[in-house]
Amino acid sequence: MPKIVDHHQRRLDLVNATWRIIARHGIEGATMREIATEAGFANGALKPYFPTKDDLITSAFGHVFNQTNQRIATTSTGLAGMAALRAFALEVLPLDEDRINEARIVIPFWQKALTDPAKAQLHETSMEEWRNTMAGHLSRAREMGEVTARASNEDIINQLMSMLLGAQIIAAMSPTQHLPAQLNAQLEAYLLLLGPA
Repeated sequence: MPKIVDHHQRRLDLVNATWRIIARHGIEGATMREIATEAGFANGALKPYFPTKDDLITSAFGHVFNQTNQRIATTSTGLAGMAALRAFALEVLPLDEDRINEARIVIPFWQKALTDPAKAQLHETSMEEWRNTMAGHLSRAREMGEVTARASNEDIINQLMSMLLGAQIIAAMSPTQHLPAQLNAQLEAYLLLLGPA
């Protein structure tokens, strides 16, 4: 009887292998051969799933984005306003080794997106989803009297996005210099500025 192959699981195994290799050796170390070895597959077994390394990087970005969204959904359940906004930000910030490794996936994807319109569109769609989520939390926080800042919600969201995405770059480049406590303190200091004086 022929072996039944779970193609979805194989794709996930390959994406996770890519994630681990890039975290350890950077994007240049993530050769198709290394990824296949890491996943326990023959080198040729990757082609039907991911014809190129670019395809793998794109899938790895999507996987990281989905993982982050799942964490956000879990931690923000039952929360509203500022509490929900804080929960969102804490799941995006690189506060542990796994999230620093996620940043190491996102950064090479950004570089590819500079010259690849499809990747740029995927990134913009993903970030727009985050902006919409934050906009909902901010609007509710204003209704609850938790946010009184005169800055527009759009400006606040743009500032938060810059902070969160910038933290990913900084943590990926120098993780020992930007500890979770510092990132937490920076986030709390910014959120404090949004509330009543």
